[in-house]
Amino acid sequence: MSFIDTLRDSSTRTKALIAGGVVAVLVIAAAVGYAATSGDDAKPVAASPSPTTVPTATPTPAPTAAPTGPVNPLTGLVPSPTGPVIAVKIDDTPNGRPQVGMDQADVIYIEEAEGGLTRDIGVFASKKPIVGNVRSVRASDPELLTQYGPIVLAATGGGGDALPTLDKSILKSYIQDRGAPLYYRNNNRSAPYNVQLNLGKLSTAISAGGVHDIGWTWSADASPYAAAAPGTTINTKVGGTAVGFVWDAATNEYVRLIDGSKMKAASGNLIGAPNVIVQFCTVTTNTHDIDRAGNPGKYTQSVGTGKVSVFRNGHRIDGTWSRTSINNGTSLTDASGNQIPLMPGGAIVALATVGAPLTSK
Repeated sequence: MSFIDTLRDSSTRTKALIAGGVVAVLVIAAAVGYAATSGDDAKPVAASPSPTTVPTATPTPAPTAAPTGPVNPLTGLVPSPTGPVIAVKIDDTPNGRPQVGMDQADVIYIEEAEGGLTRDIGVFASKKPIVGNVRSVRASDPELLTQYGPIVLAATGGGGDALPTLDKSILKSYIQDRGAPLYYRNNNRSAPYNVQLNLGKLSTAISAGGVHDIGWTWSADASPYAAAAPGTTINTKVGGTAVGFVWDAATNEYVRLIDGSKMKAASGNLIGAPNVIVQFCTVTTNTHDIDRAGNPGKYTQSVGTGKVSVFRNGHRIDGTWSRTSINNGTSLTDASGNQIPLMPGGAIVALATVGAPLTSK
């Protein structure tokens, strides 16, 4: 074969190879699901069989770690809060409701005031909301609160021997009538039921004691008292004021009742706690503190010993409260002398007069 023929033969084979390549490309294109058209109008077509798609694994989010650290002695929960503990005297009459921020207190005390009325003390450590409506202090408040250590007691003022007694205590007073800033009035309410206080701002402006052991123990284990008497509804009296609670199994809390209705804060949240402590105390007349209507104040003795009923998890545990001195905490023991553990989450304490009625079912 001549050199020219060789070139021709080679050219023929090359064209054949090129043609075969084009066919192969078209076959591959069809296999991956595209029509053999040119330009930007190429559209996907169904391919048979469909190519296997490898699914992309969805990453599993890391579980949120449970809080760790020291237990807050006022709630039995972790972590233990930092910053000052602030107790606030708050109105507990129809004119002062709905209360502001009371649903965020760690501990609430209901105590007798003059004329058979009640006042509340909210103890705030875990949260520092705006609170109200702030009212005046009573002479027995320093005795009750000294077990918390050198915390803040905020109030609008105090009559008779109330403020002098506070001044002699270890508590740090924050009194509106003495010119303490940060108090303000909510003009949507009438005086004197409209004084409010921003605890968040106060916490950064004042130095005082933090959380402190007040003698309570905590346990989420309800089995030791599973056979205790039922206690899903509570009815007692503090002074001349009816004080009631109902157990809400959905929230695991006792919600306070006012005239048969569940009590709400201004936020709309229910006011309740996992524990209700009805502590029977000696209450005396304080002739050194007379209000404008001529009603003498009341002094609730929180040092000593007496009967107590603790309500948790829908059960009632009767026992004894004991506080040996003003600087010591309050112990709660059952009929066998064992400490009554509270359900973690805080408590409401009704300081009832010895002999006051108490019914539950």
